[in-house]
Amino acid sequence: MYRAAQTADPYLRPSFSLPNRMRRQAWSVCCALLFRTSPRPFHSWRVFLLRCFGAQLGPNCHFYPKSRVWAPWNLVCADGVSLGDEAEIYNPSPVSMGSHAIVSQQAYICGATHDYDDPSFPLVSFPMSLGAYSWVCARASVSPGVNVGEGAVLGLGSVATRDLEPWTVYAGVPAQRVKRRAGREQNGMPTV
Repeated sequence: MYRAAQTADPYLRPSFSLPNRMRRQAWSVCCALLFRTSPRPFHSWRVFLLRCFGAQLGPNCHFYPKSRVWAPWNLVCADGVSLGDEAEIYNPSPVSMGSHAIVSQQAYICGATHDYDDPSFPLVSFPMSLGAYSWVCARASVSPGVNVGEGAVLGLGSVATRDLEPWTVYAGVPAQRVKRRAGREQNGMPTV
């Protein structure tokens, strides 16, 4: 009876295939036993674990023990990327992060939503990118399908609902352009 009701009601159907759910379960167990329990300075260990589950990570990435990556196999990072404690990347579709991109504590990168106009309420996911030298500040959120331009800054607690232009600072809910940020040349940053 329950199985029939689950099939008839689209809200009760799983959004992901059984192999996907099993893979995420294996990652959850690894995360609980090995990732979160690792000492704070063990960035290389956590990078190793993410790579074991398919993440493509450049050198010198810092993933803190309380950070969350929903699907490591959908994460591509250049060098020097950082994900702070309690920051989360929800990535049913690929998320790429450029060199030295930072997602600070309790920030949320949301890569999916549901089509609420469709009676079957399907999950809709989006590939997303955070450009090189971008910074998503603490408790800020990036909405599904929004891309963060190179060097863009999303201020404390702000919510990005549209793509953020390169080398621009945004703040507020929804995030609005506040000012230009000094570019790579003025900050002595290498080209990527």
